[in-house]
Amino acid sequence: MFKKFFGKFNKGLGIDLGSAHTLIYQQDRGIIISESSVVSVNTRTDQILAVGDEARKMLGKTPPHIIATKPLEYGIISDFEITEKMLKYFFNKVRASEKSFFSSSPRSVVGVPLDVTAVEKKAVEDVIMSAGSSKVYLVENIMASAVGARIPIQDPSGNMIVNLGGGLTEVAVVSLSGIVNWKVSRIAGSTLDRDIINFAREEYGLVLGEMVAEDIKKKIGSATELLEAVEMPMRGRDVLTGLPREVMINDFQIRKAINKSVQKMLDTIKSTLETTPPELVADIYQKGIVLTGGTAQLKGLDRFIAEGIQIPVHIADDPQTCSVRGMGMFLDNEPLLLDIAVPSSQ
Repeated sequence: MFKKFFGKFNKGLGIDLGSAHTLIYQQDRGIIISESSVVSVNTRTDQILAVGDEARKMLGKTPPHIIATKPLEYGIISDFEITEKMLKYFFNKVRASEKSFFSSSPRSVVGVPLDVTAVEKKAVEDVIMSAGSSKVYLVENIMASAVGARIPIQDPSGNMIVNLGGGLTEVAVVSLSGIVNWKVSRIAGSTLDRDIINFAREEYGLVLGEMVAEDIKKKIGSATELLEAVEMPMRGRDVLTGLPREVMINDFQIRKAINKSVQKMLDTIKSTLETTPPELVADIYQKGIVLTGGTAQLKGLDRFIAEGIQIPVHIADDPQTCSVRGMGMFLDNEPLLLDIAVPSSQ
């Protein structure tokens, strides 16, 4: 009874550690943190200056002694210490937003990539514990995304889900609460940003920042031809003069710039289907494929994939939050969580 009483004040957390964004879900409250996975550090004093969206605003704008860094790369921890400080900051924000006077160490469900190694698993467990959790459950991001997209993963039927994140594209065929076949590619949202940066340099002699490239991708980027052509100004530094310059670009140019990478995403899906058991392929053909992750919002990507594999493609509702919402559902369904959880490295 004592444990049950205090359990009311110890809401579990679902944590989506993305290369581009970190999202945190709290039981009974929903998504309470949605911030960029960026930390700004003063190297002279070793002091954290900003975390999340505030730190992202500093990317490419800092003096030499201040570094705006992304401590997560391809869905895994590349800088343990900075990731720990980032999570402690987010955990403190969670505690500060709670109305209860009680504050205890929460149990946490954390997503990891399909190709995670034992060393990487231990790094995630250690950093979440160091940040203030009492217990850590690891689940595959794509399984959490499937649950968040309301896919019936426990059924004896094939379901294909494609999680298009900032650092990784993960493709999986799920049946009976398990992953039957999968592939992972590092061609993802950040790759498209780099494609736009390369395009600006090669075609116009302009040096672009990451934030500018991402903004262009979101506003006029597309995988298929748009109903109406759109254009926008692209501003950067001239390679020859070093001075600022602006040029007008359109959706056709950006579509051409990112086409090779988008095609590689499609190839990853095709190769997964080619090695999937035929009974499951028949199910997928009937149901279609579900897209989750922030990059699923690229205009026309669902049509591009559907045309390439001749199978219906659906974008999940609010695709960027599917994974963390799925983790929230695991918190409310402990038997399913224990069934899905990745074995601990401890």
